[in-house]
Amino acid sequence: MSLAVVASRALDGLSAPEVQVEVQLANGLPSFTLVGLAETEVKESRERVRAALQQSGFAFPHNQRITVNLAPADLPKDSGRFDLPIALGILAAGGVIDPAALAPYEFAGELSLAGELRPVRGALALALALRRAGSARTLVLPAESATAAALVPGLAVRAAGHLAEVVRSLLPDGPPLPTPPPVAAPAAPRHASDLRDVKGQALPKRALEIAAAGGHSLLLIGPPGSGKSMLAERLPGLLPPMDDDEALASAALRSLASSHFDPASFGRRPVRAPHHSASAAALVGGGSPPRPGEISLAHGGVLFLDELPELPRHALEALREPLESGRITISRAARQAHYPARFLLVAAMNPCPCGWLGAPIGSARACRCTPDQVARYQGRLSGPLLDRIDLRIEVPALAPAELLALPDGEPSAVVAARVAAARERQRQRQGRANALLDAAGIDAHGRLEDAAVAFLRQAAERLGWSGRRLHRTLKVARTIADLAAAETVALPHVAEALQTQRALG
Repeated sequence: MSLAVVASRALDGLSAPEVQVEVQLANGLPSFTLVGLAETEVKESRERVRAALQQSGFAFPHNQRITVNLAPADLPKDSGRFDLPIALGILAAGGVIDPAALAPYEFAGELSLAGELRPVRGALALALALRRAGSARTLVLPAESATAAALVPGLAVRAAGHLAEVVRSLLPDGPPLPTPPPVAAPAAPRHASDLRDVKGQALPKRALEIAAAGGHSLLLIGPPGSGKSMLAERLPGLLPPMDDDEALASAALRSLASSHFDPASFGRRPVRAPHHSASAAALVGGGSPPRPGEISLAHGGVLFLDELPELPRHALEALREPLESGRITISRAARQAHYPARFLLVAAMNPCPCGWLGAPIGSARACRCTPDQVARYQGRLSGPLLDRIDLRIEVPALAPAELLALPDGEPSAVVAARVAAARERQRQRQGRANALLDAAGIDAHGRLEDAAVAFLRQAAERLGWSGRRLHRTLKVARTIADLAAAETVALPHVAEALQTQRALG
């Protein structure tokens, strides 16, 4: 009887707890048993491993009882990432590899029937978990997955293309596995959509600048064709570059959704724009095992929701928690998965079912909705959800003659420079964007002049604001002051912040 232990990792949300793959070969009736709360894909690895070993020129122990235990037993395991450690464990238990040679490594990889290694989902999450654990082990992954894992600094990663290649590297005097090639830093993204293309719409464009400068959520309200989607497309071009931690977290979340890694996307803020028919599970995540949804895949970037009232009500209400806390918890009967969801929400909607509410009198378009229809349509957005959106801006329709006569607007590069300067002021003052300030942070960093306090108190009382709406308006005013390079929040800053609080109805 012989035993070998191989280190690997499972996926549990964005974390990747260690898994010990224990392989025992014993005399008895021939069998291949896999235990340890393995999902169907893991159980199917028995046939993949058998074929891969034979096609790679290794003898499979047909006349022995093979028992594979994935410990800890109460942790669910999914996908084919355990193919490689199971195959190596069988070879080590059979004496082909010295079991001690496996100790300095962690392995993950799916095997083809020919023994080739295929990329695995969540490679960056595996690498981040290994670094957080402070382990000195070397991570061995398929070549494409190793390229993604190598983005984590201070981690030893090796790339392999075939099972036989891994085995040779573990033999005495065997050739070492290569390190993955370094990923070239992506060039600064060139956004084809420039803010100069938007003519007129001074207030909506100013709202985009404020949203980008402070990380504030934004709702654009206007009739069809007024430019809401056009404005939203230009918001990513105003945001500053991601720092290393943001880039790694964003890339790790994307690696959970797909086993393929695009080096050109690393360091670029994600932009997600799900269709308005998306379900709550598609937005917040779900499934078994739970996977991240659109709000987590937009972490560090922009989530654009067009036709906001058309989304299912339960999907809209599911946005409330991540808008407030910046994270989402997906609960299932046996487990929970936690994902970050700190995104910049930009949403668009029509003011009524037909879209033409508020059109100028005498225009070719006229609203044909009854007051009851308008109320029901706008009522699809609950008060608690609207309270969590910092900026609510009306985007009026411009007449064709006005559009043709207006000059080009300000280029995105000029606005982005102001946004970057405002973000730098926030970083030096409080270490984070204004939208992330809590109540204590607002009191400490959102100092208002006396005239601004009196004006804001009167406006809040007359408009019947909640405490949350008051706090969010204060954060918007603080961002406007940062754009003006002002140390304190003055009356003009508060007055402009109130202009961004368009009420529905």
